[in-house]
Amino acid sequence: MKKAEVYMYDKFSGTLTEDENGYHFQYDTSYLYSDHAEPISLTLPLTDKVYTSKVMFPFFDGLIPEGWLLDIAQKNWKLDPRDRMEILLKTCQDCIGAVSIKEI
Repeated sequence: MKKAEVYMYDKFSGTLTEDENGYHFQYDTSYLYSDHAEPISLTLPLTDKVYTSKVMFPFFDGLIPEGWLLDIAQKNWKLDPRDRMEILLKTCQDCIGAVSIKEI
């Protein structure tokens, strides 16, 4: 199982998990009820329910670099190009924008 903490503007907002059943994202309870809570994506509105998908959520998949930058990351870290979660964990710790991913 692979797990990641998801941060919105450097505030812990939820957990992304990959297991044998697919991908799961759940907002952190304290984040949901805080004054600064906002959805990390329009496709993942604030809720206390767990989002589940057989494939990587498009929002998270969109954070992964493309083209020559992805090629460099795959070569340097010896990443399997089909393992989207591993690529996300290794390349999205310091993303441009509000969201960042940290491996647990």
